[in-house]
Amino acid sequence: MTKRQTLILLLLLGAQFTLAVDFSIMNVAVPVIGRELDFAAENLQWIATAFALSAAGFSLLFGRIADLIGARKVFLAGLVLLTLSSLAGGLVDDAGPLLAARVAQGLATAMVTPAGLALLITAFPEGPLRDRALGLNGAMLSAGFTCGAILGGLLTDTLSWRWGFFINIPIGILLIVVTPMLLKGGSRSTGGKLDIPGAVSVSAGLIA
Repeated sequence: MTKRQTLILLLLLGAQFTLAVDFSIMNVAVPVIGRELDFAAENLQWIATAFALSAAGFSLLFGRIADLIGARKVFLAGLVLLTLSSLAGGLVDDAGPLLAARVAQGLATAMVTPAGLALLITAFPEGPLRDRALGLNGAMLSAGFTCGAILGGLLTDTLSWRWGFFINIPIGILLIVVTPMLLKGGSRSTGGKLDIPGAVSVSAGLIA
């Protein structure tokens, strides 16, 4: 593995780990958030579910968009959205805006995850190096889910649940700055169309 490939791997794994952490980092803080923002008890689960539904429902759509306009563009756009939505989520004082921030974080995940996987496959030729990179990618996702719960508890106990959002800001800015330096634009597909009704119907089905 070349030095450049190592740096690309660290960049992409760092992004995937951050997204996996986001999936579970707020779960531990749900009771505290509910008390501070006057969430109705029956609506507390939406703090986690709003993120998961938007991430799952739109991953295929943004994966197709990455094919059409380039994976790096979608990857960067997702990182920008993650950073801004994390800032907004940490500053809100009402239940509605908090859930909107979680939906935006989920959409950012739906953008970064397939685009990052495409960039990972492009950066490593087929063979042992790609297999190793994909294996590490899966391991980082699994580790992120576990670390998110632990980190969420630590931040809530020592600082505030808001730091579950704020912690993404410096990481997001770093990734946004480094990405253009390391990653090429990548190839694009020609033809085809976006299945927006499909993405909406998948999300609606999951919500139902």
